[in-house]
Amino acid sequence: MAKIEFFMIPLKRSYPVLIFLVVFLSHSFFSVAQTPTQELDSVNKKKLNRLVIASSVGYTASMVVLSKAWYSEFDRQPFSFFDDSKEWFQVDKIGHFYSAFHLSNMSANALIHTGLSKRKSQKIGALSSFLMVSSIEIFDGYSAGYGASASDLVANAVGSSVFLGQQLLWNETRIYPKFSFHTTHLANQRPTILGSNFSEKVLKDYNGQTYWMSIDVDRFTRFPKWLNLAIGYGAHDFIFASKEANISNGYSPYRQYYLSIDFDLTSVKTNSKPLKALLYLANMIKLPSPTLEFTRHGVKSYAFYF
Repeated sequence: MAKIEFFMIPLKRSYPVLIFLVVFLSHSFFSVAQTPTQELDSVNKKKLNRLVIASSVGYTASMVVLSKAWYSEFDRQPFSFFDDSKEWFQVDKIGHFYSAFHLSNMSANALIHTGLSKRKSQKIGALSSFLMVSSIEIFDGYSAGYGASASDLVANAVGSSVFLGQQLLWNETRIYPKFSFHTTHLANQRPTILGSNFSEKVLKDYNGQTYWMSIDVDRFTRFPKWLNLAIGYGAHDFIFASKEANISNGYSPYRQYYLSIDFDLTSVKTNSKPLKALLYLANMIKLPSPTLEFTRHGVKSYAFYF
């Protein structure tokens, strides 16, 4: 029973990551790196069928695991919404945005690899990814003690839309969401909520999470191709979800804003598909680099921030 409870805790609060990873494994049968522009459909039905089957199996498996591991412990209720838009200073919502963006990107690239036109692949990829990461709200809506979150749906929609919007506007991705994490002492104050080991803390300790928008500056003006500028956001001093609960318990939560340089790993030239895939995954992470932090406490500089 202890093992089940250990597994349940991170699932509920990080379900976009769960779906994201499962579906990515399905897509890994195909190239996840950038693919050449295809203006006309030239569909390889065998590849398309493999993609549809693998994605469907992966998605269904993740939904079954999530339903049995978490929601089976709670009573059902009439479908309802719960407003959690003010919790954790919205860091969790940016996590939804991040997952929806990258799943849209990978879905589109996988579809392009089957021979579907680039524009059609991007539209289908964005829509299908939004539906996949948002379908969990149905479980939430019928689960006692929870409720569907409108703000989660908005964050999912924005993530998929930012991916698709850049393709429609520039025909490429120029602004790229990234993630970084460092451990904090706050997780030890409530390990059941913020994580008791490193893997849990990465998913659950919002105090150590930072989300970035990495801007590919050379796409706009003359700039080193491998060097980007990154704007980051995080929050700190959170033990409880709401600001009021933290203050009443002696904590003082605050927002964090960052300005940093970043490295565009997709600029590395290689003909190796495994290496391209590895660089693609690594490029979703903000690598340590010199950073300025701006908070209500002032400005702080870091030689290397992660």
